[in-house]
Amino acid sequence: MPEKIDAFLAAAGWADATRRPLAGDASARRYERLARPSGGRAVLMISPAADEISRFSRIGRWLREAGFSAPEIFAEDAAAGLMLLEDLGDDLLSRLLHDDPPREGEIYAFVTDFLLDLHRLPAPEFVAPLDGSALAELVELTVEHYPTLSQTAAEAVPGQIAALYAGLSPVPPVLCLRDFHAENALWLPERTGTARLGLLDFQDAVAAHPAYDLVSALQDVRRTVSPAVAARERARYAAARGLDPADFDRAYALLGAQRALRIQGVFARLAKLYGKPHYLDLMPRNWANLMHNLAHPALADLAATVTAAFPAPDAALIARLKQEAA
Repeated sequence: MPEKIDAFLAAAGWADATRRPLAGDASARRYERLARPSGGRAVLMISPAADEISRFSRIGRWLREAGFSAPEIFAEDAAAGLMLLEDLGDDLLSRLLHDDPPREGEIYAFVTDFLLDLHRLPAPEFVAPLDGSALAELVELTVEHYPTLSQTAAEAVPGQIAALYAGLSPVPPVLCLRDFHAENALWLPERTGTARLGLLDFQDAVAAHPAYDLVSALQDVRRTVSPAVAARERARYAAARGLDPADFDRAYALLGAQRALRIQGVFARLAKLYGKPHYLDLMPRNWANLMHNLAHPALADLAATVTAAFPAPDAALIARLKQEAA
């Protein structure tokens, strides 16, 4: 792989750049920041999956053509799993929120404005639908990797999610970036409008219910958004789209529960199979999001099945999962 990277950078005109690692994410991808002696920076994405490069490229170009700030692509080699990208900087929303907590309301209002702009456009035809059956299939990962109290109850959860989704009021699907949260978005103050939001990690984008990315942003597993801000932005989004508030809240709770369930499985798998036990420490916050969503009256039956199926991630369970990971 080092030889392929050297050849790729030489062909792209970046052979003289210095390279240093950038923090990774909950995937097998790696990133490096490149700096040329004469000036100029870029980010090198290294992915073991060629299709990730192709999907990132296609969706990124669609976003840029629509006026959004996905990074420009300088060079790509899907077969080698390599891509050279525009460096959008270090001002992650998560860092801004950490350094200046009073800006939370302003920043999440801007996130909602971004989603409203994005969702005014029809989803591109080349992205897969995230419908009821797909939502159910994603939760099967949790049935496989997260500890269970009752395997029978656990195996019933995906089907219940699909049935509940089928009962939602129909809403045209929109483009959802899927992993949309404060560590995958950057603040670009020199740009204008919603282009001030720099976008990362969108290769898994889908056509989904418009509540999906909103719940992803407001129920961030890495930080707690204040309930008042979350409630305000949820109501503001529904009003701006002309959606029935009760219907939207039901969809928001269901999609939030589905996401939180899947994330429990993702974190368990990352620890067990990929040697990343630090993700287990995020489980309690994610579980709190799950319980909050399951408290919606429309999800009472699902709540009963989930609590019969899966144990809460208390200190003892997390310690056991860490030991198994080691």
